[in-house]
Amino acid sequence: MTATPDTVLSAHAREEIDRWLARYPDDQKQSAVLAALREVQHENGGYLTTPLMDAVAAYLEMPAIAVYEVASFYSMFELEPVGRHSVSVCTNVSCMLRGGDDILAHIENRLGIAVGQSTPDGRIYLKLEEECLAACCGAPMMQVDHVYYENLTPARVDEILDGLE
Repeated sequence: MTATPDTVLSAHAREEIDRWLARYPDDQKQSAVLAALREVQHENGGYLTTPLMDAVAAYLEMPAIAVYEVASFYSMFELEPVGRHSVSVCTNVSCMLRGGDDILAHIENRLGIAVGQSTPDGRIYLKLEEECLAACCGAPMMQVDHVYYENLTPARVDEILDGLE
């Protein structure tokens, strides 16, 4: 049996993709690729597989290579298994000047991992260095599972990490 979008993508994923497709002209289906990849990554435990990307490409009627290019370009997509919770610490200039590097070092020391690694229990993934998360006024900041936390201190970071299951 050949894999098709109907057999690889869940009904919920197809429904979400269709919701995004409704926003674009019929001949611009590729415009929904970011939303489609985000949805299937979420349903797959936080990472994309080649069969999932192929199914998205088929569903959006675009070349598979174009989907691979998007998935490998944007830092929001993971191409291999990672921890359940994704933690990104901004280390760009504004955050660095306000202690972003210290926050990152604190997290690495506390979790016993380096950027790009997951905790041994698979609970937390510390994403590779983020160039900018666009919250300069609240520096230092981090993003945990798409939620922003600003004006961080080591104590506040510990509180946030302790709240993750």
